[in-house]
Amino acid sequence: MLLSQLLTPQRIRIPLAAGDKPAALRELVGIVAPDDLMAAADLLLAVEEREAVLSTGIGHGVAIPHGRSGRVNDVRVSAGVTAVPIEFGSLDGSPVRLFFLLVGPASEAGTHVRALSRISRLVRQPLVRERLVRATTSDEFHRRLREAEGA
Repeated sequence: MLLSQLLTPQRIRIPLAAGDKPAALRELVGIVAPDDLMAAADLLLAVEEREAVLSTGIGHGVAIPHGRSGRVNDVRVSAGVTAVPIEFGSLDGSPVRLFFLLVGPASEAGTHVRALSRISRLVRQPLVRERLVRATTSDEFHRRLREAEGA
């Protein structure tokens, strides 16, 4: 599975306007459900419930908020970079600039887990993180993601 196939440039926002964790989650969810307020509300609740269990700020300035909802029938990914790092309750205590949001239905659990794993493996690489954070457009971010995946 290639993340760059799930994540289109239209679902990448640079810069994210959010200045705090709740705003970042709302903005990222709004990207994957722009025309469906009911789905967006349900997805946001699912993501917030997951965050309440344990922060998805995985360290090194990266967060991968995720959740599942019956309001969508496919796996959706959005991403973004904030201009200024925001506090996210990350496991290593560092603020976050690089975000990947992953949502989908419970019926797509396998795809969901594979996508989470793919994102985690990619962002563990310091050079990949740096290149994604330094991207100035969604097209550049997507291109750098494809390069990192060897696509």
